[in-house]
Amino acid sequence: MLGEIVIDLEKVREEDRHKGILCVGMIVESDAVDLYEQLAALTEQEEVKKK
Repeated sequence: MLGEIVIDLEKVREEDRHKGILCVGMIVESDAVDLYEQLAALTEQEEVKKK
């Protein structure tokens, strides 16, 4: 399942906004890895599983 942005970055103080943006970026990256692993598990081609 894809992560959800649980904070409204427009309501965050400007000095904390960069932290929120980085946090969202890490969540998205983690979701991408999880999705790739799920898709790789569906294939029987070893070349796809290794990448």
